[in-house]
Amino acid sequence: MHASVLLSGLVGYFLGSLPFGYWVARCHGINIFEHGSRNPGATNVRRVLGKGPGNLVFSLDALKGAVATGLPLLLARVGWSEDLASHALASAVAGLIGALLGHSFSCFTRFKGGKGVATTVGGFAVLLPAALAVSAVVWALVFFTTRYVSLASMLAALALPGAAAVFQAPPTLIGMAAGIALFVIVMHRSNLVRLLNGTENRFAKKKVEPRAG
Repeated sequence: MHASVLLSGLVGYFLGSLPFGYWVARCHGINIFEHGSRNPGATNVRRVLGKGPGNLVFSLDALKGAVATGLPLLLARVGWSEDLASHALASAVAGLIGALLGHSFSCFTRFKGGKGVATTVGGFAVLLPAALAVSAVVWALVFFTTRYVSLASMLAALALPGAAAVFQAPPTLIGMAAGIALFVIVMHRSNLVRLLNGTENRFAKKKVEPRAG
């Protein structure tokens, strides 16, 4: 593996590991791992704490993916190193993969984390914005029809590689989109079981009172 690709993956993992959902909730006196679905992702933060904190976490988690993906491309463009310039796309892909792994298995929270949807959005906003737009439309249609965030996220993830192929993205990115779609579904496996059993909760805000101290 080329040094630039490996370094991009490591930097991406560190960025992805930043547990913004956990930190934002702690600022409100909440340990997010003890409330709602016990997931530090934006959906659970929004469900527990409300729209403002949830949207903030989504934006920050998306930013992780965008920076991890875009930084190698930016450094390659400014001529940071010949190795990076020669492997810019592979480094960007490695950065996003690292960010997803960091987000879902954060070294700052004992390798617990979110499901990677917002981080994926940030990365593909850099790599494949047109395909991401199609995926976003799928998410919105499914969510506002069913109110299931998990179902909307999985179907949007599945739409991503198909949209990438339609827009004639490089095979590397199509393959990556397919791999990430599988990753997102695996991370939602418990939700999938509940959907099949008819026990999955539809999205609704659940406000809890912060604990004293």
